[in-house]
Amino acid sequence: MKIIKKVLIKQIVTEKSKEKINRKFNEQKMRLEQECQQLLFEKRKLQNKASISKQEITQRFQQEIDNRKEKIKLVEFKVEQLDMLEIGSEIIEKEVEALVEVTEGSHWNDIDSAAIIIKDDVVIRIDE
Repeated sequence: MKIIKKVLIKQIVTEKSKEKINRKFNEQKMRLEQECQQLLFEKRKLQNKASISKQEITQRFQQEIDNRKEKIKLVEFKVEQLDMLEIGSEIIEKEVEALVEVTEGSHWNDIDSAAIIIKDDVVIRIDE
């Protein structure tokens, strides 16, 4: 019988991977900041229209801006955590689904604890 299970993708931290992750976080932060600026612009544009309540517009846009500011804080926290990571440590990058063969007599713990270890975008080990 074949089953679909989740497999962890773990990454060994290197200088190269650390730079790549840091760059990704910075791009995320810049995108969120741009979204905040765009929302402020849209808010001002809508407030100039007399048909819509200014208080309602302000409240709705402020909520969206606050959501993005929270995401920015989270990204900044992740950057701080990344700076503290030591070279050679393993981090969980993501989860993927895999098709696994299960037969009578298979040890469930062996099936359930699979992981793929990568280093600089190259698979170096598969833990089964």
